[in-house]
Amino acid sequence: MSDVRLVGVAGAGTMGAGIAQVACLGGFETYLHDPFPESLERGLEKVRDGLRKGAERGRWTEQQAAAAADLLHPAPALEELASCELVIEAAPEDPELKRDLFRRLAEVCDAEAVLATNTSSLQVTALAAAVERPQRVVGMHFFNPVVMMELLEVVAGTESSDAAVATAQAAGERMGKQVIVARDGPGFLANRCARPFGLEALRLFGEGMAGHATIDRIVRMGGGFRMGPFELSDLVGVDVGFEVSKSFYEQSFHEPRWRPSPIQARMVMAGRHGRKSGRGYYDYAGGPHEYRPQDPEPPALGGSGRVAVEGDGRLAEELRQLATEAGFELISPGDSNGEVPHLLVDASVGRLPEESLEALEGSGASCILCVDASLADLDMGGGAVGFHALPPLDESQIVELTRSSLTSDGVAGQVESFFNSLGKHVEWVGDAPGMVLGRIVCQLINEACFALAEGVGSASDIDTAMKLGYNYPRGPLEWADLIELDQVLATLDALFEDRREERYRASPLLRRMVAEGLLGQSTGEGFFRYD
Repeated sequence: MSDVRLVGVAGAGTMGAGIAQVACLGGFETYLHDPFPESLERGLEKVRDGLRKGAERGRWTEQQAAAAADLLHPAPALEELASCELVIEAAPEDPELKRDLFRRLAEVCDAEAVLATNTSSLQVTALAAAVERPQRVVGMHFFNPVVMMELLEVVAGTESSDAAVATAQAAGERMGKQVIVARDGPGFLANRCARPFGLEALRLFGEGMAGHATIDRIVRMGGGFRMGPFELSDLVGVDVGFEVSKSFYEQSFHEPRWRPSPIQARMVMAGRHGRKSGRGYYDYAGGPHEYRPQDPEPPALGGSGRVAVEGDGRLAEELRQLATEAGFELISPGDSNGEVPHLLVDASVGRLPEESLEALEGSGASCILCVDASLADLDMGGGAVGFHALPPLDESQIVELTRSSLTSDGVAGQVESFFNSLGKHVEWVGDAPGMVLGRIVCQLINEACFALAEGVGSASDIDTAMKLGYNYPRGPLEWADLIELDQVLATLDALFEDRREERYRASPLLRRMVAEGLLGQSTGEGFFRYD
């Protein structure tokens, strides 16, 4: 039934009112229901007010707002949704409440009407089991705020028919949404693939790799994310995030990648729920936006001296280019004509060749890319600095550094000065493969690989979901192709070897692609093709 004319929305809260508004704007005759008269009236007023404000801000014309308002109808009784060809429930996230609502809708509506759930955490298949014809039930997961967020996940349950999915997809597109189709499962596509953003950050915090504010700063300035994981947790609600974590863990029968953090539990017990309680990971006594100091400006470009940069990957090439532009003299350790570099930067994945090791012994300072191991494992002689950054380096404002007990202050200062001369801010963190940003991003990529291999969504849908649903600077699979898949796999394998934890086991799909030489942009094909 793709030619839907009448849409019903059951539930007039924030989400229900938002869905009703985009349905009206899409040209559907829209019936908004709520069992509580005062809630229904508030919901209707939210829609009308939203239409007025949208016209004032130029999102649509006054004529379009008036036309949409004329399509909005109150439905005090559930029976008034009987003629609707598509009904979207937006009730609270209570499985029994939703199942009961579906049972009643199935009795009221025509047998061919499509019934959709806006759930974000419950599985569509379980809700569909409440009706006699579960093939008519699909998920339509809108993101909050509905009017502003472009993404809509249409979720196919185990019994959902192709016709029901197509109807929901067509309706979503008419409502102005970018629609992706996902298979049913914990968190569907976007919420599932976002799991490592917060969970790996909590792991880093718990290990003492860096403080929560430092982790947030690295993620923002180094990765281009609009908010760090702890800022986001405070905004959503630490208690809400903890309940979601527990739900994922239980629904997956205790998948190690989704194990909740004890830090979350302690925060909830302490009543530190985030912005709404005045305190979470940050203190909001000065207001919701006063907790975060201004990010530092990039240091001024410019340096001098001889620098050798080892490695043949994208990051090494970018470092060579930036060093040249900053005024450094680039030399090759294997062909230096007796010249000794003031700084040797090992940006390769794996051990340095013998000639580079010999040059390293005579160089003034050295730093080693910590991708496939920690600094402790890579620095055979001791005294080097470890570093980590993700390509594209020209878009990153931060380079992470780490040091051992054998690293002198002089060497540490020289390495920091070098990266400052490239216009990069420096953050000193603990020692681990991938450090902070590398661990978070590689885990995001790994989860996306698991989801792709399991058929939850396509590669393009995964990236679209994360960019539109979570405002990521780029999709995880696009990022993997930029970083190069062998480097991602090396980081995950090194973390697994170092931590001996199942949460770091690499997706078989990622390992297979590396074995087949599908490494990303550098080889012309990874998760996407490059001509």
